[in-house]
Amino acid sequence: MIRLFFLTFFFLYSTSLFSKGTNIFGLGIYDIKFDGSDTNQATDLRYEYRSDESLLNIGPKEDNFFFLKPFFGIEFTNDSASYFLTGIYFEDNLGELFEGDKSKFFFTPSFGAGIYDDGSGKKLGNDLQFRTSLEISYELQNKNRIGISLSHISNANLGSKNPGVEVLSFSYHIPY
Repeated sequence: MIRLFFLTFFFLYSTSLFSKGTNIFGLGIYDIKFDGSDTNQATDLRYEYRSDESLLNIGPKEDNFFFLKPFFGIEFTNDSASYFLTGIYFEDNLGELFEGDKSKFFFTPSFGAGIYDDGSGKKLGNDLQFRTSLEISYELQNKNRIGISLSHISNANLGSKNPGVEVLSFSYHIPY
């Protein structure tokens, strides 16, 4: 299973690995629940590489909307859980989206899948997990960004149990 995941990853993203992109470093709270029912809270450390190369262009080029781009990432928690994932994202300037003029705010939804090892952390019921994420980021003068994201990780009911987790994360983006 792990070999198939890495083979698929290499095949789909081999050209994207050498393209321009963004490195994202995140720090967050793993298993945050807004109703107070969290049981396995941990510190979440995240690294993502987001390629600027589009896999699929949906919509007019001048809008730069729905250009699906690849990413891959690694997440670790302080209770030894790890998550290796890959997926797609798209990014839109919030000013252009709502007002027609560029702003320094960006909206980035993403979807990914990967291999999860719970370590001594929360048991998610399966090795294969999916992550959906919504992020808002602000561009600084040096073109780096700071952002906040909310992610949900679950196995889509593929396992015998599916407790899922939410991750609230703060991030720093370094484009190159």
